[in-house]
Amino acid sequence: MKLLLVDLETEWRGGQNQFLLLLQGLRERGHTPELLAVQGSALAQRASEAGLLVHVASRHAARFGTVQTTRRLLAERLFDLVHVNESHALTAAWLARTHRRVPLIVSRRVGYPLSRSWLAQKRFHAAAAIIANSQWVAEQAAAAGAPREKLTVVYEGVNVPALPSAEVRCEARRHWNISPDEPLLGCAGVLSRDKGHEYVLRALAQIHNEFPRARLLLAGDGPERPRLERLAKELGVGDCVIFAGFVRQIELFYQSLDIFVFPSLFEGLGTSLLAAMSYAVAGITFFGCALGEIVENGKSGIQVQPGDAPEIAQAISQLLRDPSLAAQMGAAGRARIQQIFSADRMVDGTLRVYHDALDAASRP
Repeated sequence: MKLLLVDLETEWRGGQNQFLLLLQGLRERGHTPELLAVQGSALAQRASEAGLLVHVASRHAARFGTVQTTRRLLAERLFDLVHVNESHALTAAWLARTHRRVPLIVSRRVGYPLSRSWLAQKRFHAAAAIIANSQWVAEQAAAAGAPREKLTVVYEGVNVPALPSAEVRCEARRHWNISPDEPLLGCAGVLSRDKGHEYVLRALAQIHNEFPRARLLLAGDGPERPRLERLAKELGVGDCVIFAGFVRQIELFYQSLDIFVFPSLFEGLGTSLLAAMSYAVAGITFFGCALGEIVENGKSGIQVQPGDAPEIAQAISQLLRDPSLAAQMGAAGRARIQQIFSADRMVDGTLRVYHDALDAASRP
């Protein structure tokens, strides 16, 4: 199949990582995927570095200026199918009347309700299929007007790495100036209020007397960073928190950790949690959204009540006091990723959606 995948975001988030994994997986399976992205975007750069064919749209006219580019590509390149990764790409594809030429596949990765506007509803009804990244996202979309019969759940996935040796783990920790005997907690994601980093800082302060050498490594940047840095100092744990900013070599982050804390309050799925589990790192997260689809509470991770810093602190303390329990949960989490949330399963599931859409389009 010759496929056009479209993403018009400029930043690197979980959805862009999934699209890059999909592009690579499609190529590995003998298909011909091409990407339409914003010039200079993180996804365009990484896809080009991976040897994928990338078409670019102007950064200053990324949404509506892409309409003509999409029409031209459809006419010149003769794609079998178009897959859009986010709402701006969907708008551009719909305005280009993509759905009248080839099947249009839409990814839905967020739990926010669809707009009830005529335009928003028409875009989703024009899709041949809508791929939700979790059951929860699918239900949210259907409740807001997305055609239920077009919704299919394909869980996001991660590449399952080799487990780091003791030497690799020590080397990764040296990158952050963490000694082997310092308990290291980690959290990855954009530093925005809905990601809940505040609760991890408060939990760290609560365990500080029992575990004074515990450190917290925050991978990611965002608008909340100044406030979180002030809060860490106010709580007396400023010297225990490492604000790493955007981490390009993200494997060094996961290889270093003892415990991963994912305190997001609103999450379609959570690829950083999947990644931590793939490294056999015990995880702590909140109840709600799609997180229960990832973690089997008490077996492959621990779930606590949303926004409850004392419960996070209790869970962290439980795992630090009992390293064998943390190891058991880490191993169970890694097995769950291999069985349900691998990148290979994501690519294969997406391909099934493509084939079904093409089969339906070929019927009279």
